[in-house]
Amino acid sequence: MFDEISSLPSNKRIYFASDFHLGAPNYEKSREREDKIVRWLKEIEKDAEAVFLVGDLFDFWFEYGTVVPKGYIRFLGQLAKMADNGIKLYLFTGNHDMWMFDYLPKEIGAKIIRKPIAFYCNDKKFMIGHGDGLGPGDRKYKFLKNFFDSKVCQWLFARLHPNLGIGIANTWSKSSRASNSSHDEVFLGDDEWIYIHCKNIEEKNHHDYYIFGHRHLPLDLKVGKNSRYINLGEWIKQCQYAYFDGKDVIIEHFE
Repeated sequence: MFDEISSLPSNKRIYFASDFHLGAPNYEKSREREDKIVRWLKEIEKDAEAVFLVGDLFDFWFEYGTVVPKGYIRFLGQLAKMADNGIKLYLFTGNHDMWMFDYLPKEIGAKIIRKPIAFYCNDKKFMIGHGDGLGPGDRKYKFLKNFFDSKVCQWLFARLHPNLGIGIANTWSKSSRASNSSHDEVFLGDDEWIYIHCKNIEEKNHHDYYIFGHRHLPLDLKVGKNSRYINLGEWIKQCQYAYFDGKDVIIEHFE
């Protein structure tokens, strides 16, 4: 269940980041990125009221009944510390880590969010989500996403031994990322499908900010007269994040 943050204390901020892809492309590069992410989390914990991590935190994630992927202990430990200190943590599932279940809520106190959500804060209305499968087209991916998100698919995958299942999934994930990497960094103009999705929503229901990830392309576009679509980019190259200070959303780069 999502908790509303109706009023932000004057000395607090709400932070947003996306697409860490921990685990990619190899252990060494992932560890470097993990250390940078932990440094960022330590920097923002002094004034964070809430942190929204908007999907694809891991390049692959699956929770068996008693097994989770190895690694990421510095990242998860820092999140646990922040949650223990009262900072609200919201982790969105992305197309690479949609198989988050109850492990992270139990261990670090985070809330898992699977679909775009709306909330009010300081009389501003936000729409936040990972962004995959939104907008027109890409029917093949939408079909695959519905299948992967099904209980049948999850049950079948859980029947595989973790060494085999995680190995297959990591190979698939790397192949998918490699085939889409150049496309992900090209601005599509009026064909930006998440942007189209935001404009369609705005015609019916006003939001001040639309904040998404997935595209690996930092964007800050006007939606209608009084709204912005912000894509958070990724942390493999750009290390971009955003924060709401109670009045406006500001975009920054870390280090």
